[in-house]
Amino acid sequence: MSQGKTYARACTGAALETTINHSMDDPQDIVLFGSCFCPFVQRVWVALEVLGIPYSVNEVDIYKNPKPDDLLEVSPKGLVPALKFCRYQPPRALNESTVIMNYLEDLAFNTTKRSLFPSASDPYARGLVRLIGDHVNRALVPSFYRFLQSQESGLRYKQVKTFVPLLKACGSGELTASRDGLGLWVEGNESLGWIDIMAGPWLFRANNVLKHYRSFVMPSGARFDAYLARLFEHPKFKMTCSDEDLYLQSYERYAFNRPNTSQVADAINSGRALP
Repeated sequence: MSQGKTYARACTGAALETTINHSMDDPQDIVLFGSCFCPFVQRVWVALEVLGIPYSVNEVDIYKNPKPDDLLEVSPKGLVPALKFCRYQPPRALNESTVIMNYLEDLAFNTTKRSLFPSASDPYARGLVRLIGDHVNRALVPSFYRFLQSQESGLRYKQVKTFVPLLKACGSGELTASRDGLGLWVEGNESLGWIDIMAGPWLFRANNVLKHYRSFVMPSGARFDAYLARLFEHPKFKMTCSDEDLYLQSYERYAFNRPNTSQVADAINSGRALP
């Protein structure tokens, strides 16, 4: 039964400590506009940390009406994540999580020398990793929302039958060539890769939000269980996670499919592509 919960507006737990350490009191060239519960934001946040790129965090209320002016300046749709580049006059901006992650990968190549991908000397391996990432965007992510927003038990069963194989598919591919991009999926790797960051925020929410609202049980197996443990406990991932209650509070609107929940929820309900 719905308890009328609304969305959280500020990080808690480890994520709160990270926002304090990257507050607007110590402005950097790159400012990340984000909301505490958003998995698309978490993608970019983890990438910034793994790639070692300096940044500041500006937490914004994306559902405020009217939307904050500073958000609309960097994201005309009023969506997060968005990056603001303060070194330019006037400042420049980027939005859309995958676009931003590609930008950060290119920036790191010229600055921190870190990467989320296999070596540039193996473009085919890099292409395979991008292909799996595209599968995450096209299949795993919308399947998560369809399952969460389904209100009929029969439809939920259909969605979970779709969702579980997609979870198991994360990290498939030619392991030897693609091991750096597949990150923690490959035993012995200690650094997060492109696929960890692309899929991780939804795996994390499947483990708490779907478990709570849909009695979802994550697929089990020695390798998959070990992978999830490494992912969820990895310092660079964990430092962007709030306490579980924040997600349960913020996703109740999706679980009961309330009208005007978000542009993402509206797209799922109408059968359109995600914004």
